[in-house]
Amino acid sequence: MLPAAGKNLRTLREKLGLTMRDVETSSARIAEKYRNEEFSIPPSRLSDVETKGILPSIFRLYTLSVIYRRDLRELLAWYGVDMNNMAADLGMVTPPRSHISDVLSGLAAVQVPTRMDPAFDERRTTNLGRMVEQWGLVPLAYLSQFANSDFTYGYIGNQDFTMFPLLPPGSFVQVDEAKNKVVEGAWRSEYERPIYFVETRDGHTCCWCGMRREDIILQPHPLSPVPVRILKHPQEAEVLGQVVGVAMKLTEWRALETSPATKAPPALN
Repeated sequence: MLPAAGKNLRTLREKLGLTMRDVETSSARIAEKYRNEEFSIPPSRLSDVETKGILPSIFRLYTLSVIYRRDLRELLAWYGVDMNNMAADLGMVTPPRSHISDVLSGLAAVQVPTRMDPAFDERRTTNLGRMVEQWGLVPLAYLSQFANSDFTYGYIGNQDFTMFPLLPPGSFVQVDEAKNKVVEGAWRSEYERPIYFVETRDGHTCCWCGMRREDIILQPHPLSPVPVRILKHPQEAEVLGQVVGVAMKLTEWRALETSPATKAPPALN
């Protein structure tokens, strides 16, 4: 893997008509700008990177991305660090508290179905994985028609049972920040009632909301062990937006030991 990365870097340099001395001179300017010699790349070190599989530091890799006019994420991928894998790897870490996640906004490409089985019927419940004939790595630039800067993404902490079982701990949620006003109404079911992503002094949470003068009522799911909270709005609690999308794994989370902040949900008969 590493020799191939070095070979790719050498190919980039030669395509641009740059000598090792040219790289050294350019890197010296970058090092001078940031007053950090770690950005500088002597010819001997560049030769080791290109031919001996020596791993460049993060400073020198940044310098090479600038000099070679390539995205730093592309160079990182050559060394086995693919930033586009972050979405899939998020599930390997389960922070106890709900929070805003900016990692998805930095993806350059995403794996999506590029061809479906002709027998796919959107009206029927289906194992989607078996209906996808081909997956492809699609640059997000091609999906710009779906872009919406008002969306942010949240993660439901593995100790946050506020909307359990509707939103299990470990779920990822898409939040429309344009819908940050609490809507009151009569809902025919719990699925129609808007769920909001709320920031409080203690952190973030997802819940139903109601307004009462200067107070906001944070309403958990009826089966949740979390109590109703009434806080001052917006001093103690602010609605960041409405949850408009959810990604969850129904069997991944597990109940933790009872803590002062939360307790495990009751057993279901």
